[in-house]
Amino acid sequence: MAEDDPKGKGPAAGIIGRMRRSFNRMNNEIADVNSDASEIGIKRRRFWVIVTAGLIFSILMFLVTISISSGGIIPIDHALSSLISAIQKGGQNLNTEELYIYHSRLPRAVAAIGVGAGLAVAGCMYQALIRNPLVDPYITGVSSGAGCFAIAVSALGASMIPFLGEHSTYLIPVAAIIGGLIAFTVTIIVSEGAGGSATNYILAGVIVGLAFSSVQTLFLAMDKDNLADVMWWLYGSFSNVTWENAFLVFVPAVGISLLALLWAREFNLFMMGEDQASQVGLNVRRFKALMMVVASVLTSICVAFVGIIGFVGLVIPHACRMFLGGDHRLIMPASMILGACLMLFSDLVARIAMAPTEIPVGAVTAMIGTPVFAYMLMRRGREYDG
Repeated sequence: MAEDDPKGKGPAAGIIGRMRRSFNRMNNEIADVNSDASEIGIKRRRFWVIVTAGLIFSILMFLVTISISSGGIIPIDHALSSLISAIQKGGQNLNTEELYIYHSRLPRAVAAIGVGAGLAVAGCMYQALIRNPLVDPYITGVSSGAGCFAIAVSALGASMIPFLGEHSTYLIPVAAIIGGLIAFTVTIIVSEGAGGSATNYILAGVIVGLAFSSVQTLFLAMDKDNLADVMWWLYGSFSNVTWENAFLVFVPAVGISLLALLWAREFNLFMMGEDQASQVGLNVRRFKALMMVVASVLTSICVAFVGIIGFVGLVIPHACRMFLGGDHRLIMPASMILGACLMLFSDLVARIAMAPTEIPVGAVTAMIGTPVFAYMLMRRGREYDG
């Protein structure tokens, strides 16, 4: 009988074999589910570690920023008490220490937080939309367009638009925003005309950037008298930030960054592939166009008052992707916090590295970002999970 088959080749053995294979498959599926759950748990723990450490370091940098600068050192406890006192007074009838902290150091810190968070989120958005971790907020030619228009206004003078009157101080920032958006529009037209692939976006951005940079050089030659001020703008600086423009940078930059977090789920769907995203109901073309506009507006606002600051939107999102994977619900808030932290630190270094002379903050971010990004690329590039 089959049950007594010494070689185990009867029907019972076949049933047992099928059951064993089904059991093994079930075990493998359970292991895969447990592995996925474990990986998600690890990334969430990393997220909270990054957020906690970033917030602590940001608070520390903020306290040091209002305490130390090229103008002198105030003990942190005195600086903090003076800051609280100045806020309680509403910025009126301040003593010398309160005046220095409230009207000089605090606006810079507020603007640095907004610009750092905004550039990091813009970089995160561009890297997702173009599907390239080596992309930064300026790859679409935004920085070149903004710089070209800002220098054109500086060279031609505010008299070119006489009806502005006392509001002429806003001419350069407004021109920078307009220039950045025009450059972005040209990039989109060229890239879509070439097929709309990720590579075409990058190549179009490079071409448009070179074109605007060439025109920018001509205006630099026309504006030799203000060359020093123009160069400061091109390399980024918070030295001219006041309360009047600090909130004009901080509020929209942080506001748009927080608004972008609402689309984190759509970014995750987009990263699955355009076909898969379309199948689950995402209008890929409209979403991509809208997010590119949002990212470009965010970048233009960040550079409008403080100039062009590189590497923040490149290094921070790339590092977050490496440690947190491809979930934008984790990447984007982490990028906001680390971007603000890096900008506060860079502005502090810019003020004290060669005191009493202040160096451009863009030079500091480049000196920090270049070796850090090179290290990530060589040592951990293969671990990129995006």
